[in-house]
Amino acid sequence: MQFHQLVKGTKFRKSHRIGRGGKRGTYSGRGIKGQKARAGAKIRPAERDIIKKIPKLRGYKFKSFRQKPAIVNLDDIMKKFNEGDIISPVNLLGAGLIVKIKGRMPEVKILGRGELKKRLTFKGVLFSKSVAEQTRGLDKLKNKNEK
Repeated sequence: MQFHQLVKGTKFRKSHRIGRGGKRGTYSGRGIKGQKARAGAKIRPAERDIIKKIPKLRGYKFKSFRQKPAIVNLDDIMKKFNEGDIISPVNLLGAGLIVKIKGRMPEVKILGRGELKKRLTFKGVLFSKSVAEQTRGLDKLKNKNEK
């Protein structure tokens, strides 16, 4: 085989530039007027319009992924539990004061609305400052009575 015998597999085809006279006519298949008939017409995609309508959130925002504890107030505990009961997340769940979060037992925090009048045992719960002071006060009262 020699160089002059080489044959191309596909023929070279030049892209036909429309709107330059010739067989296509004046509108050249573009129709009459409008955005699509113009040279260099670029259609804005619908996604861009949707994005433009979304309100922009300014500034830095960080939503914590840490689970917040389930909160229970003292007055609710006083209504549901008797003297000497153990207050734990399982017992609070049984009493209907808390619910499971995504199938898991939540961390429980006791807040100080109400007053601690009964002697209760707390296990596996967190306290607010006011409740911690009330429980310390009961311990001091208990120690004085024992002496």
